[in-house]
Amino acid sequence: MTEIILVRHGQANSGAANEASYDRLSDLGHRQAEWLGAWLAMTEPHFDRVLTGTLTRQRQTASAMGYGATAEDARLNELTYFNLAHAMEMQHGIPAPDTAQEFARYLPDVISHWAEDRLAGVPETFGSFRARILALMDEACAAHGRTLMVTSGGVIGMVMQHILGLETRAMAALMLRIQNSSVHRLRFVHGTLVLDSFNATPHLDAADRAHARTFI
Repeated sequence: MTEIILVRHGQANSGAANEASYDRLSDLGHRQAEWLGAWLAMTEPHFDRVLTGTLTRQRQTASAMGYGATAEDARLNELTYFNLAHAMEMQHGIPAPDTAQEFARYLPDVISHWAEDRLAGVPETFGSFRARILALMDEACAAHGRTLMVTSGGVIGMVMQHILGLETRAMAALMLRIQNSSVHRLRFVHGTLVLDSFNATPHLDAADRAHARTFI
């Protein structure tokens, strides 16, 4: 059996204006990760391998979950949103929004421009982002066993696009719904990677944890 569990990192520094200052967990993000780690320890403690990206928020999430000695793979790193947003404003005159409602309309536009190679000078093309993620998924499928990957929303969105055959704007809309510390289950069955569950947060189901259900 081959199973891949994707986890989005806990809440990061959502008030940041650049990549460097965003890349750390908030106090709530640490708590979300601790709760998820406790839930996994009670329900399914064994993984054959645990991977994170190299980003601080991803490594902090894994550590707070109780997986301090993990392997790192930069292919799990997030897309560079602030670079994309800067290119969107400089090249197309569309500034980044100030509200969550505006962001929900803005992100699909940014991702579409990126996918159509209409954002020049960004650190990574959409094609290379997709290729590195799918290469890692192929390796995990071939490895067999159970793999836990602590990553980010854009990476999870790209995996969902691949599995579900989503168009670019649909993928971006799905990314907006991926919660912090959420769990996404994949299985490699009869030569095909399939989705078992999406965006689960069982560790936050209790009513007294409703405040901890966050998207940004």
